[in-house]
This record gives sequence, C-alpha cells and structure tokens, in this order.
Amino acid sequence: MSDSSTLPPARLRPEAELASAALSVPVLARAARLARWAGPGTRVDAGGGLVEEQLPAAAEQLGLSGDDAAAYASEAWRIAVDTGLVDITDEEAGTVAPGEDLALLTGSPQDVLGVWLTALEAVLADASVPDLDDLVDAMAEGGEVDLSSLDWDPDAESEFLDGVLGNLYLLTVGEEGPGDAPVPLPALAASVIVPSDMGEPSNEVLEQVSDAMMRLDDQFRLLEPIGLVEYQPVDEALMADADEEPAAPVDEADVSRYGMVRLTPLGLYGLRARLLDAGFEAPAVGDLADKGADVLLDGTAPFPPAAAHAETELWLAGRGPLDAARELLVAARGSDAGAPLRRLRCQQALSLVGAEAEPALREVLDDAELGGLARVWLTEHGARDVPAPPQEMVFWLTIDTVAAQLAAEGNSEELRALVEGLAQQHSGFFDTAWRVEHPATPDVLEAMGRLHPDKKIAKEARKAAFKARSQQGG
Repeated sequence: MSDSSTLPPARLRPEAELASAALSVPVLARAARLARWAGPGTRVDAGGGLVEEQLPAAAEQLGLSGDDAAAYASEAWRIAVDTGLVDITDEEAGTVAPGEDLALLTGSPQDVLGVWLTALEAVLADASVPDLDDLVDAMAEGGEVDLSSLDWDPDAESEFLDGVLGNLYLLTVGEEGPGDAPVPLPALAASVIVPSDMGEPSNEVLEQVSDAMMRLDDQFRLLEPIGLVEYQPVDEALMADADEEPAAPVDEADVSRYGMVRLTPLGLYGLRARLLDAGFEAPAVGDLADKGADVLLDGTAPFPPAAAHAETELWLAGRGPLDAARELLVAARGSDAGAPLRRLRCQQALSLVGAEAEPALREVLDDAELGGLARVWLTEHGARDVPAPPQEMVFWLTIDTVAAQLAAEGNSEELRALVEGLAQQHSGFFDTAWRVEHPATPDVLEAMGRLHPDKKIAKEARKAAFKARSQQGG
C-alpha cells in the first residue's frame, strides 16, 4: 500500500466504550496502579527502572506472585514511565512522583485513549525485540550487544510486524475478510511471506512461513495484554519436534491449534490511529455524517457496498427526507470522470429515503442527467403519473450506469452479466449507443466489447466505440 491508499472504512465503537476498555487492559491498569503507588520513597536506577529492591513491593501492589511477578512489575513500571504516568523528579537521587499525565486517566475518553496509544507504541517496540534470553547470550565483551550475532535487523523486524498488523486491519475492515472472526496464524503469516502471484509455495517459502508463525506467536502473546488483539497461542504440543517448528496444518479442523488472532475493537481503533499517523487514508464510518452531499457521494465512491450503505444511513439520519434528496440530486450532477459513480451512490442513497422525497425527484424529471434515475425511483416507490422516458434518456442512463459499475467494480462478473443483458434486450443497441452524448460512451462501449463473450457482439461493440470516439473528436 502506498501512502495515498484509501482503505475500507472501519466501524469503530463509541470512544467512551473504547476508553473504558483501555482502562481495563492489564498493561495500562497495572501501570496506573504503580503510578498511584509511587512516592518519595520509590527509587529507580539510571535507566528509570525500579531498583531491584523495590520490585517485590511493586509486585505485591499489583497482586502478583510467582516466578514472573518481578518481571511483570518491572514492565508495568516502564510503561508508567513511558506514558508519563510517572515522573522521575531527581535523576541523580533516582526519586519519582506521580506524573501530570496520570490525571488524563480520569479525563475525557480522548485523554484516556491518548495515554493508551502511547502505551501501545511502547509494547509494539518491545514486540519487535528478540527474546531477552537471546540478548543475554549474545552479549559481547564490554557489555554491548552484537546485533549481527542475533541475525536481527530492528527496522526489518518492525516493518514485518507493521505489515502483519496492516494485513490484519485490512482483513477486519474489508467486506471480503472474516470481519470479527479470528484469523488463522498460518494464513496471516503467509499473507506477508508468500508472493500474491505464487501458485504452490516452495518448501523454502513454507519454511519462512513457519518461522514467521513462531515470531508472531511470541509477538501476539505480548500484544494481547495491551488490548490490541485476542489471541489463541500455537499449541505447544505441535512444537515437540527437535526443530521446534510446526508443519503446516493438515486440514481446517486442526487449524486453530496453529494460533488464532483477531483485532479487538480497541485494537481496531489503535491500528487506525497508527495508519493515519503514517499518512494513509483510513476512514471510519460516520466521518462524513456532518459533511455536504457532495463530500458524501465522492467520499463513499471507493467504499465497498455495505460500508457505503452504513455511511449513507448515518448521513441521512441527521436530515429531513426532502431536503436530503434535493441536496443529493444537486451533488450528483456533472460530466467529470467521477460523475457516473457519484450518481450511482446518489441512486443508492435515495433508495433509503421514504416517499416524502417524491417532490424532489419530480423536480428533476426533465434533467438530462437525473431524469432517468428519477423515473426509476418514482416507479419503484409506486408513484403515479410517471412520464415514460424518451429513448435518448434511456440510453444515456444505460451508459451512465455501466460507467459507474466500471468505476466501482472493474470487470466484475456482475458487470459482465449486465453487459450481456443489455445487448440481448435491445436489438440494434450499438447502432444507437455510439451516438449517446455522454463523456464515457467510448470507454463503456470498449468495455462491453472486452466483456461480452460472443465474438460477433464484441466486435460490434468495438466498432461502436470507434465511432463514438471519432464523434467526440478523440
């Protein structure tokens, strides 16, 4: 994806609900508890971490016990420092006090989510670092880490994790993906390893996927406590062989043993915020609710159907049916390249408006660009005395509709069926169609020639496209 890519819109939960979830995730909840516990007697080392003697008290404060209690307490403290919940008041003496940002956790939902996002960045940075045991083993003389001995590239590792999370985001917001359902870890790993144009993956590529799964298993275990994902880890019984690398799942029945992951609503919010910061167009359903009809129609143009429907419903909810219809019809006019798809979105929006909008549709019956869709709407809503459209308007609306479908879906099976139906229903269709004064006429006829399976009809369409282009002088 480039920075200019427009992603499908995310359906976010209300910020108050997300903020409540953020306050309850283990990583942030523990950090906040330690921040409130910290005082003049709390001591930290030169790096800002709790001194070893303080860790048992911190663990007790968090209600932790066992072998990992000190490690969890240390992590919670570091998050508290990184998020500004704790301030180091005297670096030389190593003393601390609750930070100014601690008050944000009792502030607005936006304040809470801002703190959570900072904590998320700290955890993501941790997730890109190899296991600490490997770091210790790799310590070179002089106390410095020899990164080359770890076979670890910090930038590449961070880019790998960002790519995986980006794909998980796309799967979550895309209408073709699983949505709220969990994604198998092998599929997610393969999405960033296996080239899209590769048929049967080679053994080398499958080994890379297996390695990636193991890295992701460690990383998602770290990311679950910050509330980014819900994660079912890889079954440890699968790693009992000497290489500790699981083979690919044999069938779908056992795929869950290889790890399952899904974004939480909070995680969806967090990844969208990161994508926006990175320069991506990452819309959310509801972004256009307070905008004009022109912004709505252009903004929803690239949306998948269900997302466009949801966005339009929110837009209509804040307006009266008649005023909304008039505003949509005005915005749908135009002869630019985006106009056909704009009119299609207008038609889809008007289908959600009740009979109260009828006067607005009658007002445009004689409009060359809108008269056709107005007649369709009035007929579908059972209106009386709907005038029959002139043939010129029928053909203009046909060209406009196909142009919109081309812009929305490309060469889809639905469009192919539409093209076949048009050629079949209208005898001599192409003899008339090339004369239609619509900017998209040549492109539409070329597409029909490309899509129609009958070679004779396809040839007629291409000839008509040539005539249309000659007529338009291009």
